[in-house]
Amino acid sequence: MLETLRDRLAPAYGRFWRSETVVMLTMALLVGLGSGFGAVAFRRLIETAHTFFFETLADWLSYVPAPTSLRSSTVVVIPALGGLLVGLIARFLAPEAQGPGVSRVMEALALEGGRIRPVVIAARPIATSLSLGSGGSGGREGPVVQLGSAIGSALSQLARLSDERTKNLVACGAAGGVAATFNAPLAGVMFALEVLLAEFGLVQFASVVVAAVAASVIGHAYFGDVPAFPFPPSVTPETWELPMYALLGVASALTGVAFIRVLYTVDDLFERQRLPSYLKPALGGLHVGLLGLWFPQVLGVGYESIEAVLFNRLTVTSIVILGALKVVATSLTIGSGGSGGIFGPCLFIGAMLGGLFGQVVHQGPPGSAVPSSYALVGMSAVFAAASRAPITAILTLFEMTRDYNVILPLMLATVISAIVARHLLEDSIYTVKLTRRGIDIHADRDLDLMSAILVGEAMTPIEEIATVGPSTPLTELARIFDETHHHGTVVVDDELHLQGVVSLTDLEEAQTRQLINGTVADIQSKNVRTVFPDQTLKDALEHSGALDVGRIPVVDRARPRHVVGLLRHGDIVHAYSHAALDQQARLKGLDRARLERRTGLGAATLRAGAPASEGGGRRGVIVEVKLKAEYGAVGKTLQALDLPSEALIASLRRGGRVLIPHGDTRLEAGDIVVALVNEDREERLRNRLTQPANHLQGRV
Repeated sequence: MLETLRDRLAPAYGRFWRSETVVMLTMALLVGLGSGFGAVAFRRLIETAHTFFFETLADWLSYVPAPTSLRSSTVVVIPALGGLLVGLIARFLAPEAQGPGVSRVMEALALEGGRIRPVVIAARPIATSLSLGSGGSGGREGPVVQLGSAIGSALSQLARLSDERTKNLVACGAAGGVAATFNAPLAGVMFALEVLLAEFGLVQFASVVVAAVAASVIGHAYFGDVPAFPFPPSVTPETWELPMYALLGVASALTGVAFIRVLYTVDDLFERQRLPSYLKPALGGLHVGLLGLWFPQVLGVGYESIEAVLFNRLTVTSIVILGALKVVATSLTIGSGGSGGIFGPCLFIGAMLGGLFGQVVHQGPPGSAVPSSYALVGMSAVFAAASRAPITAILTLFEMTRDYNVILPLMLATVISAIVARHLLEDSIYTVKLTRRGIDIHADRDLDLMSAILVGEAMTPIEEIATVGPSTPLTELARIFDETHHHGTVVVDDELHLQGVVSLTDLEEAQTRQLINGTVADIQSKNVRTVFPDQTLKDALEHSGALDVGRIPVVDRARPRHVVGLLRHGDIVHAYSHAALDQQARLKGLDRARLERRTGLGAATLRAGAPASEGGGRRGVIVEVKLKAEYGAVGKTLQALDLPSEALIASLRRGGRVLIPHGDTRLEAGDIVVALVNEDREERLRNRLTQPANHLQGRV
């Protein structure tokens, strides 16, 4: 009977796995439910740890014979104890349990095709609950993102899904974690798409939505339909206040960038400490405990202090001190190797900055908004500056408050903050450490280089152009063309206002018509298409193709007739070539990082084409082979090839993308195979990949 039932279900089972939409939506639902329950369990775990450290353990210590002053200083020791436990978990169970959870997820997406070890599902929440429960300064949102992502990755690995589907389910788990934690499903969806995926299609979007909705339902059931902390009612800002919110955006950018720099300065200090790795979080916790001895508000997540500043219960002095110390405490916790996120600390720091700003503005004209509105906007703006995720920041605060009165200043300050922060520091708080290790998480994404290069980056500046005026004699024009070897130039007046363009073809036609004694005004083209410096090369090429010309004047957008440069075909080719080389360099860096991850070799050891020693004295080299159509390896899977057993295929570069190879990966013409192989096996590996098809007949 069981066999009969299996036979009847087999066709439906096959159709299920053939439909990508059905598979991904079903998997997304399961991941969303898992993320929701995981977020609930995680919050309960933090509460349990806090109760143990600051109530149960404190009661035990009260029975220990010791001076009262010594027992009252246990707040110094408890964060150190929590840090020690985190260090031991990271040392012996899962190094992924340390640091901000989001950066770990981004690393897995870039280097492992989204594959996260299942042990993270247990290790991360335990480590973070010990860290935050003992008073470590951090957020619970980043770790719950990693928890949800690990659930999505584990389910994908269990079902043996492809890399693309795995990455999608990792994003689903992240969205579910944010949605359940903040009761903000829209913010969860946007966080997954804006921070983790950065590019997506309809199926990816739909699956992330399903996961966020499922997790939100679980969050509602356990936490109620309430935000993480209460918000006071706001008022609609006056028109004159909008410039004040814009200034708050700039201040938030400076604060967010300063937070990033302090965090990674502390991280560098602990990296240089000659201590066992598991003792560093304990040392960081000890310093945090010293801060907490006088200012306990900086310990843990700190939502109570956020609530206090929102309801205007803190003095200016308290706001300044708590904001500065939260930066230090979080940097000590995360930089020393503790476990926690940066979302919560950014909200804390932003609330303090906005509250201070609001109190200053509140002293101005009557009728100004209450300081709490500025505190709320500051929360969003500082997080956007640190994470470079302005849409996520806006949606998170909007969904938490559900107050439309603040939407205009919220959007204005948050976007300004993200833009200014990007100009001050290219990396976000999640990517700084990855970039330092040579990992560009965007390197293997399809990139239209022409859409990424601005005209202003490629053009020849006006100062370097041999321009001519309308009254320039044609004999002088001929001399300029002969000396510069250019076939055209721009015609401007004394104030660099555009008059037209003139080409070698125009000059030759003038000679044919015996107008050589004329001036440039007689032959110039006045119907000229121009471009702006902030346009992309793709737009410029479309203009050039439409007019069939070899040069386009570049004019100032504020003064549309003022010429600032000239864009030639040669400029476009030169800029594209440099961008393509940069892209290849980023891809190679990503390949090398993957090899480091999969072999344990250090970055200094792995140099393309150079021998590398592994454990036990084995020597290896990095090999790159580009497959041609006539090679016998083309069209075959890796497991079907008789490759040396010692060879480790790190990645395949295909059409600007980097693929993580598996045994069933089928090679295609044009693929660039990157491998690590023993020095004495390099020739055999190259031969197996490059031999003509007829040589492999009968051998595979």
